[in-house]
Amino acid sequence: MVKCSGLIAAVFTPFREDGRVDLGRISDIAESLIQQDIKGFYVGGGTGEGALLSCQERMAVAEEYIKAANKRVPVIVSVGHESIEEAKVLAKHAFKAGADAMAAVPPIYYGCVSIEALVATLKHICDAAPELPFYYYHIPRTTRIDFDTVEMLRLGEKQFPNLAGMKFSAHNLHDFQRCVNFQDGRYNILFGSDEMLLASMSVGGTSAVGTSYNFAAPIYQRVINSFQQGDLETARQWQLKAVSICRLLYDHGGLAAFKAAMKLVGMDCGPTRLPLVALTNTQILALEKDMAKLGFFGWLGSRPYLKVEIPQSRPTKVNA
Repeated sequence: MVKCSGLIAAVFTPFREDGRVDLGRISDIAESLIQQDIKGFYVGGGTGEGALLSCQERMAVAEEYIKAANKRVPVIVSVGHESIEEAKVLAKHAFKAGADAMAAVPPIYYGCVSIEALVATLKHICDAAPELPFYYYHIPRTTRIDFDTVEMLRLGEKQFPNLAGMKFSAHNLHDFQRCVNFQDGRYNILFGSDEMLLASMSVGGTSAVGTSYNFAAPIYQRVINSFQQGDLETARQWQLKAVSICRLLYDHGGLAAFKAAMKLVGMDCGPTRLPLVALTNTQILALEKDMAKLGFFGWLGSRPYLKVEIPQSRPTKVNA
């Protein structure tokens, strides 16, 4: 069963200006991430705008990332859907396409009235592809589902033997630590808050999935290396830099700004899809100015990115 370690990029879905998925960019994106020592791809989650894609688009994107990875790094495919039946289709496809693992949030519109209902829902998804390791995606700020995570592991292992672990995107480190140590570390618990990577390692975390790892991996690798060498002060300094760039990007528009940052480091993933509103070129230039003022581009050191030129202005356009 796959057991991930290190930095896993929650990869973007590239779009054309007209809003169509641009599969042709995925190979270059994947290659650049591997060159930066990214240890895995998490495909079709929130960063990948998976909830805004059709099932056919999600399957096509997953296939391209799996092909581009070529077994050099594991690929975890997000298969959650509001329809359990569609989630089962996505799970079966992920297995057939050669994914190394799958992950899912449960349907969130109606929520889950109990942890038993949550586990029963996940069992349907797991049973659709029992050969594929499964990660439960715990992100309560989005799903509003916040049952005891250790209890979820305890109940889940009785219902679906392909349970591999959890993508833990919450800030309560005490629960994260409990999951990491459950049954002597049996499960692979992937931490999902980039700004708290150092804190997660302090309680036993060994792997993390994040958005900013796509364009700021060298910063986080310095956090990891310094921590592993026992240089906690240097690790803190680099983690603070990571916090600073994430905060800046949230101030400039959240996910749309994170995606624009890819363009600024030479890995253009195109715009976001509605209802997310892409940054205009004027806004991207303003973002670039603030990132440079913060010192971000210098923090990356020598990086395999090609600087791109951004037009000074263009007619404001909302992409769908």
